[in-house]
Amino acid sequence: MTDEYAIALSESDFMSGSLRQSSNIRPNRLFTADTGIILYRAATISQSKMKDVQDKLIHMFSD
Repeated sequence: MTDEYAIALSESDFMSGSLRQSSNIRPNRLFTADTGIILYRAATISQSKMKDVQDKLIHMFSD
């Protein structure tokens, strides 16, 4: 399920690693994750995709 804030991820959006299925970044669904529940880093997104996320956050908070 996606919403108006969802940012789709493709294989070209990763600097390292990958995800096993089609995924979205959902900046309107932020949460705090304790380091104790994180098992490993699956992937790192590119700077351009991070810029998309930042732009979406700015848009969300300026509306």
